[in-house]
Amino acid sequence: MRIRRIVDLSVPVGSGTQVYPGDPEPRLTVHATVPEDGFNLLHVQMGSQTGTHVDAPYHFRDDGPRLHDLDLGLFTGPGVVLDVRGLAPRTPITSDIIDPAGLGPGVIALICTGWSRFYGTEAYFDHPYLDADACRKLLDLGVRTFCIDAINIDETPSPIGYPVHHLIARAGGVIGENLRNLELIDFPDPLVSCLPIALEDADGAPVRAVAYEVEL
Repeated sequence: MRIRRIVDLSVPVGSGTQVYPGDPEPRLTVHATVPEDGFNLLHVQMGSQTGTHVDAPYHFRDDGPRLHDLDLGLFTGPGVVLDVRGLAPRTPITSDIIDPAGLGPGVIALICTGWSRFYGTEAYFDHPYLDADACRKLLDLGVRTFCIDAINIDETPSPIGYPVHHLIARAGGVIGENLRNLELIDFPDPLVSCLPIALEDADGAPVRAVAYEVEL
């Protein structure tokens, strides 16, 4: 196998990283420098849902698996891009606009809204969001990993709670949020990796999500 191309699906983490309203803002400060200490070292403070990240079921269920309990296979595998670009702000992504071709167990659903172009602005919070019925149908197909190029797979804020988060958590699945560049995956059968930092007892963690174009 040869890797022909890597598409970076992650936003950088720094002082300008956009966070969900009320979440901790990341702070990266210099802890040590070469002139003073002989090496450079950053002091990093951030929430578990910072930047491009994944949610474990524990994020919404006290009885759900925490991050370290999950099979790493949930975070790697073949990806299918669900291109739903062109939707208006705060539009639900319904099952009739999702092409289910290629979806099934072990497949990572990459929901491409195109909304990452608004990252860093107030408009980023007005993203389209996955409809609960559409989520149920994807779960029925066997999908357990859902990634979206928006700050939330549910509406932000959600007037009816977080139905999609609860559905996926109940199924033992994971959610990836704040991805970008999904529209750049213009090759067939991408191999996707969104492996999280191995935080103990965590509800989620930042990831460096990428899509590989591979040649067998």
